[in-house]
This record gives sequence, structure tokens and C-alpha cells, in this order.
Amino acid sequence: MTRVNHQHSKGPHEMPATGGDRPRTDHGHSHHAPPRSVEDHLRAVTELLGRSPWFGREPVRLPLEQAAGRVLAEDVEAGLDLPPFTNSQMDGYAVRSADTAVPSGLQNQHEQVDATAGNPGAADSTESLTSLRVGPTVPAGHAPDPIEAGQAVPVMTGATLPPGADCVVPVEDARPSGFHAQGATVSVPAGQAPGRFVRPAGDDVVRGTRVLRAGDRLTPLALGTCAALGLGDVLVRPPLRVGILTTGDEVVQPGTPRGPAQIFDSNATILRGVLADAGAEVVAVHHVPDDDDVLRALLAPEAAEAPHPDLWISSGGISEGAFEVVRRVLSGPDVAEFSEFLHVAMQPGGPQGLARVDGVPFVCFPGNPISTWVSWEMFLRPALTAVTGAPSTRTEVRVRSGDEFECLPGRARVVRAHWDGEVLTKVGGYGSHLLAAAVGVNALVILPPGRGTVPSGQDVVVRLLT
Repeated sequence: MTRVNHQHSKGPHEMPATGGDRPRTDHGHSHHAPPRSVEDHLRAVTELLGRSPWFGREPVRLPLEQAAGRVLAEDVEAGLDLPPFTNSQMDGYAVRSADTAVPSGLQNQHEQVDATAGNPGAADSTESLTSLRVGPTVPAGHAPDPIEAGQAVPVMTGATLPPGADCVVPVEDARPSGFHAQGATVSVPAGQAPGRFVRPAGDDVVRGTRVLRAGDRLTPLALGTCAALGLGDVLVRPPLRVGILTTGDEVVQPGTPRGPAQIFDSNATILRGVLADAGAEVVAVHHVPDDDDVLRALLAPEAAEAPHPDLWISSGGISEGAFEVVRRVLSGPDVAEFSEFLHVAMQPGGPQGLARVDGVPFVCFPGNPISTWVSWEMFLRPALTAVTGAPSTRTEVRVRSGDEFECLPGRARVVRAHWDGEVLTKVGGYGSHLLAAAVGVNALVILPPGRGTVPSGQDVVVRLLT
């Protein structure tokens, strides 16, 4: 069996590492303060991000092919009607509905044809047909001449409707069925209604209409609308620039030699992936050993990254152990303008930290891979949505569970699950180290604090991840 190693926080029995022998001086919340609620911590993260240097950066203009997932910085108004001209919804014959009208009392003067001819599955009935002469064919992309009285003009799907025509008869409804040469005679069902199978100009969008607002996320359909309006580029908000820090002497980079007591860093890869999905730009990734001096040097003003991050995300080093390098360094006023390290009433992801260094927010997550990922989903992702407009909001629904869930007194429990549209099942166990077991997760069950179990068959709150 292949063993999967995972990043973890260090226990209290371990001694400080090199450079970490100064006393811990936490500012903000005490170790013994009551845990913060999930809702309150989300508000705190959102408020911290609201002071990011990102707000001082100018919008950028991007070609459509580079703008997927970005957020508009200005409204988009239609410079033309959509569709820009009246066109056919079907392959068929454009006609004047008046030419197919059956005057009252004169129905018997029209040719009566057995509707079952050539259609063995049809009912035994008759229909009234109107004979018309075939006009010149109109392919899509070509401007037609006006229709003449008594004409049936072959038109293809999307082709401009000839001026004067007001309906389209599907080609399969013609008698004989199919397209015929100009000058031939074709019969169509009498009594065609104006507007049948016609797409009027401006049916979707009228010129001058605002179709997208500043702050809207550019989904594929939004980008398609911009393209249909003839736009080659759009003005978008700048991407959030993010720096990633992972920590720990026990952690080494994938692809490098691993010592007998070391594990590979999965958290940087997880954070890169979720940030890419969120439309952020990762501008720095660093691994910091359990050495305060290394982190201090990295955060010194003269070592500032170029381009400068608008946000730092750290993973690990914030709990109650003796080697919590992020907590020790950021707790000192000589490094951070503000910091707080606390517990949130949530499992996994209880230890959390917030700080600001040289005006740049720090959001500090615990080191277990699932704790890092759940913290992203519960706090940073929705905060980014509120502040920057991207990524899109997750949907929460109540669904009936197919599994039993254990609640936690005093803490919300976030459980990995799979929802197939009908049955909700737990994926893996509750442990925050169970990374490989979570690969099939597409939903998070959010259990409120409580005692006992939620039995199978009861409704639970589910956050859908797809």
C-alpha cells in the first residue's frame, strides 16, 4: 500500500528551532479567549482584505481570449441589436403570411391533399395547401432581395429574412418536401401565422441596452455576448496578486530528496490550484523552515517581491506548538502592523491567523492539507468574492443525507462529501490529514455546533463545490 504523507502542525513537546528562541508575544486574541464563530471570522477576513493594496491598482484592458473569469471594470452597452437583422430560425421557405391566408368560405377552392401521403405514421386527415412559386435561394451571410407576392423564398437557418416576408415554413412541411429550383411551384400549409420561425432584429438585445455591469464576472456566456456585440477586448479589474508561504523543517518540495522524517509539501500546490480557479495571480511561492530569521528576512522591506503581492497566504506555523514560526514572527510589532492568532469554532481549520505587514494582508491557515483547503473554502474564497467580485459564489442547499454525521459540541463541523444530485455520501473520514481520500469531494456538509449525530435521511446544509 502506498503511504501518503501530509503536512502537520508541530506538537508542544518540541523545542524551538534555530532563530526561534525569543519569547512568543501574541497580539490580539488570548489563547484562552472563547473561539470565534465561523461567521465572525469570515467578516474579519473580509474586512482585512478590504484594505489590500489591490484597491489602488488600475484596471487593465484584455482581449476576450485572455479575460475568462476576470471581473469587469466598466459597464458594457450594446452597440448594435442582437440579432442585428431579422433572420430565419429554420431551414425552410420564407413567405408572406398573407399569401397563405384562407378567406372565409373559400377553403374548398384550395387543393385538398391527404396529410398521410409519404408519412405513414400521421393521422388520417387532410390539410389545406397554398401553391407558391419558388424565389431565389438565400444562404446565410447574404443579403436578399425583397420577396415578391406569391413567392416562397428558400432560406437557410440564420439567413436574413427577405424584406416583406414575415414567416418561415420548415422545409419538411413543403409539398413536395425539400428545396426546389427557382421558378418551380411548391405548396405550403395554408394559414401561416406572422412571426412563425422568425428571429426579429433586437429580439435578444436592443442597441443601447446595458448587457453587463461593472463587477460582473466574465463567464463563457458573458464573453460570448461581448463577442456577439463585436467587442475585441474588455476593461477588467486587475487580478489579485498573491504570495504563498508554507512552513516547517519537516516539509520538502515535491521532486526533491526526502529525509526519513520529512514529508512533501502539498499545500503550496493546493493553494496554487484554488487561486488559479479564483482568477488570482500567484506572484511568489516560498517555503520557510522553522527559523524566525528566515521569515523575518523574507518579509523585510528590502526583500519585497516584484511585483508586490496584494495578499499573502500562509499554511502552517500558527498553532500551539513550540515551532510556530508564522505566529512568532507576525506577533511582534516590529514586523506586523496588526496581528491576531485565535481559534475559530470549526473543525477542521480551527487555528487561524490574520495580520498586516507593510499594508499587505496576511491570511494564515493551519498546516494540515484538508485544514488549509477547508479554510480557503470557508473564509478566503467567499471573502475574495465579496471584495473583488471573483470567484463566483458557492451555492448552498439543504439535501437529505444518505449517511450519518457526528456533530461537535461548541464547534461547527465541515465534512467532505459527494452529492450526485440524489444521494449525499460522506467521503473519507473526519481527519484533516486525509488528503487522498478527499479527491472525489464535490460538496461540503456544514454541521452546526451540537451534540449527538445527524441520522441518515435527515436534511443537512451542503455547500456545492461545482
